Formats: sequence, structure tokens, C-alpha cells
Amino acid sequence: MKKHSARVAPLTACNSPVLTLTKVEGDERPADASRVGVGGGSRRTEAEARGEAEGGGGGGGGGGGGGARRLGRRACCRPYCCSAGQLKRALWGWAVVLSVCSSWAGTSQLAKITFRTFDAPFAVTWFATTWNVLFFLLYYAGHAWSSEEKQSPLQRFRECCRFFGDDGLTVKIFFSRMAPFCVLWTLTNYLYLLALKKISATDASALFCCNKAFVFLLSWIVLRDRFMGVRIVAAIFAIAGIVMITYADGFHSHSVIGITLVVASASMSALYKVLFKMLLGSAKYGEAALFLSVLGLFNVTFITCVPLALYFTGVEHWTPFSLIPWEKLCGMAILLLSFNILMNFGIAVTSPTLISVGVVLSVPVNAVTDAYSSDIVFNSVRVIAVLIICLGFLLLLLPEEWDRLALELISRFKVSKKEEAAEERGEPGFAGQSRNKGSRTSTATFAHSF
Repeated sequence: MKKHSARVAPLTACNSPVLTLTKVEGDERPADASRVGVGGGSRRTEAEARGEAEGGGGGGGGGGGGGARRLGRRACCRPYCCSAGQLKRALWGWAVVLSVCSSWAGTSQLAKITFRTFDAPFAVTWFATTWNVLFFLLYYAGHAWSSEEKQSPLQRFRECCRFFGDDGLTVKIFFSRMAPFCVLWTLTNYLYLLALKKISATDASALFCCNKAFVFLLSWIVLRDRFMGVRIVAAIFAIAGIVMITYADGFHSHSVIGITLVVASASMSALYKVLFKMLLGSAKYGEAALFLSVLGLFNVTFITCVPLALYFTGVEHWTPFSLIPWEKLCGMAILLLSFNILMNFGIAVTSPTLISVGVVLSVPVNAVTDAYSSDIVFNSVRVIAVLIICLGFLLLLLPEEWDRLALELISRFKVSKKEEAAEERGEPGFAGQSRNKGSRTSTATFAHSF
């Protein structure tokens, strides 16, 4: 059974208050598959060239040239044919994308509804984070169901504890490693939920997309990651979108505070991801699940006193225990947990880039919901600002070798256009002319492919 190894990749991890930790090393498989497709295209091009040469030499008149052209057309269609396995993977990928979009948009909308009767954002943050304890249990259930090597929960736990060091999860590691991450996690969630009380879910979800721009800037400065001009442009787009959304509301104190809270939440999320990569480096699926479960355990053990203190000091007002909207709280916590599971483990069936698209799609979903509930007025400035931020987010999803891939795609497009033009110029009555043109075109294609 092939073991999937996950590593932190701040530039490809999606933005979310749930703070995605992992990226499967096997997620380069789609890229590898594309490279295999390129190589396969080269082999097909060679076979196509031979077929055209043989068809032109053995056929008589226009029949040989027409057969070669038909063979070429059939061969050109082969790269676009997908197998049942590829189709199944594509369907799973889009199912994950839609699930990410719906769970993230549902979390934001349900949080706003919850605050109408339960105005305690920190208590909601604590309650939702507590559900992280279920991570390792859910992971072990999936591992026991799919793995050929059956291990007891204790054996699997001990193996995953090696992530924290040779001594495993010690008391010292529990406090020194988990405390800063738990604080950043809590601040990210709390600031985001607090901002939802002041601005719409559309603005909050769009502004939080700036998280990826902050991750890039921090990784470039702190981790010395590769400089990319397109990502600097994306960061500029993010900053411009923040200013435009603020301008769209007329710089009122209420909206400015909400926008500031979301930007601070995105900054905490970016700091969390970069700090994780710098201190802990990489984690496999089970190790990431254990880390998140320990995070939830730390929250229950040491953060419980904070919402109680806020309640007794009157900072947060709780309704009577019998009137607490438990169905809304549990629904939001389940959606948040589902979103976190999809973000961390959905990459087993699809690529991180496609998952990121699901996060971006949650912005228009929130926009439609807010417009239906009349929570927001969409003027031209706000629409442009949201589009600029989403464009910047998508630019950050470009791979590091995007320029080389773009040049190869353009070159392939030009070659295919030349082949089509050569076939259209070939007349059936002149077999020698058709053979020569087909041969020259195929030779040019063969040389370009290698």
C-alpha cells in the first residue's frame, strides 16, 4: 500500500480560518500525468509522422493523402480521450470542490445567523475548535477501512507521535509546540467571526482570500522562497481590493473595523502556516490528524477559562442555557469540521489548486445569499474590488514554472495551426505535393516535441 506523504505548502494551501496544514506529495501526480501526456504526445506525433509517410508513399493520388490526413485527425483526438479512471478522478475532484464551496459558504452564513440569538463569538470559536478532537478518530476509521496493514489505535497513535520528535508527544512538546499554534488558530477564527458581526459574509470571505498573498510575502521574506513577479502583482491586487472595499462603504467606522478584523485574521492565518513550515516542516496524513486533535485537546484544557471569563465579566452575553441555539452551533461546527477535513485530506483525490477554486467559488455563493437576504448593496466599486481580490487569489495558484508551461502551450498551438493550414492547402489531385507537405509538417512537429 503506497503511503501518502503530506507536507506544508503555504503557497498552495487554501485560505481558511481552519488553517490548512498539509499537501500531499503525490499531488504532483496531475502535473506528472500532464508531463507523461506531453511525452505521449511526442510518441504519438512520431507514429503519426510515420503513418503519413507510409500513407503518402503506398497510396495512389489523393487517396494516400486523404488517408494520412484522416489518420492524423484520429491521432490528434487521442490525447483528449480520457479513461474511466481519469473520469472518476475528475468527478471526485469536482465533488470535493463543490463540498468545499458549500461548507465554507454555509459556515459563514450560519455564523451570522447564530449571532442574532447568541452574541458570543469567542465562545463559538472555542466550541468549534473543540470538535478538532475528532480528527484523529476519523482518520483512524478511514485508515482501518482502506489500509491493508491493520494497526490498533494505540499502535497508530505511537507511530504518528514520531512527528513531534524521537520522544513522541511529551509534556514539554505539548506546551512549547502546541501553545503558539493554538493561540494563532484561536485568533484567526475569533477575529473572522467577530468581523462577520460588522460586515457581510461576501466581504469577509473575499477579504480573507488575501491570506494567500500574506503567506507569499512572509514566505519570501522569512523562508527565502523563490521570488515571482506574478505573485507580487497578486499581492498588489489584494491590497487594492482591501482599499476599494473600504471605499465602497464610505470609510464608515463600523465597516472599517470589520475589514480590519478580517485582514488581521488573514494575517494570523498566514503567520500560522509559515510558522508551521518553519518549525515543523512536513507531516503525513496521520501526523496532521494527530496534530489537529492535540490542538483541539489543548483548546479544551487551557482555553476553556477564556470564554468563561468573558461571560462573567459581561464582555460576551450568553442567553439562558435552555435557549442557546445548539442546532445552529452544532451545524456550524460540523460544517467547519467538514471544511477542514476536505482542505487537509481532499487532496488525496484531487489537486490543491482545484480545492482552492472551491474556496474562491464560495465568494459568489455568499454574494447571492447576501443579495437575497438584503444584507449588502452591490455597487460597482464593491464588485470590482471582489473581482480584483479573487483574481489575485487565482494568480497565486499559478505554478512556479507557469511561464515555461505557457510558452510550450503557445508553441503547441502554433504548430497545430500550421498542420491544419498545411492540410487545407493540400489538394487531392497532387499526391506528391500532399506527401511533401505532410512530411515536412510532421518532421517539424517531431523536432519541436523533443
